Amino acid sequence: MDKQIINTINSIPIWAGNINIKKLEGGITNENYLVTDNKSKYVVRLGRDIPEHLISRSNEVIASMAAAKCGISPNVIHHDKGILVLDFIESKTLTDVDIKKKIINIIPIIKKIHKEIPKNIYGESLIFWVFHVINNYAKFLKDNNSSYIKILDTLIKRSQQIEKIASPYEIVFGHNDLLPANFLDDGSRIWIIDWEYAGYNSPLFDLGGLASNNNFERKDEIFLLENYFDKKTNDNLLAQYDSMKCASLLREAMWSMVSEITSKIDFDYYKYTQLNIAKFNKAFNSL
Repeated sequence: MDKQIINTINSIPIWAGNINIKKLEGGITNENYLVTDNKSKYVVRLGRDIPEHLISRSNEVIASMAAAKCGISPNVIHHDKGILVLDFIESKTLTDVDIKKKIINIIPIIKKIHKEIPKNIYGESLIFWVFHVINNYAKFLKDNNSSYIKILDTLIKRSQQIEKIASPYEIVFGHNDLLPANFLDDGSRIWIIDWEYAGYNSPLFDLGGLASNNNFERKDEIFLLENYFDKKTNDNLLAQYDSMKCASLLREAMWSMVSEITSKIDFDYYKYTQLNIAKFNKAFNSL
């Protein structure tokens, strides 16, 4: 383990006695460590602000604290610049199969994120507007001579088409990164972690992202929408939803394009880009 990381974790002024540090797998914009002291276990997240991804760690802390107050996420024990210490939850990380099996339990949690977290947000809070994020990524990719420059104008044109179809918008507080790895099951309840992209957004972005990240079939999407909105779907809602799902896939693909250039974390970003571009093209052509 890197000596600087060991020194950083040791310097956190909350430990009871000597500590044991173990690297946790996962995390593709930060590094996570399990730390055990004489009293308990904790997760230490280390990560800087990432301007190219519009990640502000101070925003992550605020959202994490609000989510903890709502009983959705582990308690925040300590935070400092680039450091976030959370309670460790003995749990299983869900898979896409688990998400579909447990969706009836997950939908109320998503509703709670959207409606209850804003009541506990204090300090700065960002808006995560996916179409701005996509434009910002496109500029970064052009400025950094990305290998994807030839397709960017087409992707932006498609994004503009999607934005028109998806309107008008309801605005809620969103998690905005509902990957299966961000769901934990402790055997009695489900927790949601990783709030670095949290901010105000359309609820359809979270719902579309949940569906696309977890390989939902159409029947799963209908169930999700009808149980989230407590009403039958209609053609207008489905068009808006499908558009925001497309936007979530395009954002994920462009996130990966940027990460191909900037990230030093050991992850196959090229493969991830190709996967999400293929999923986006399929979804867009079905609109």
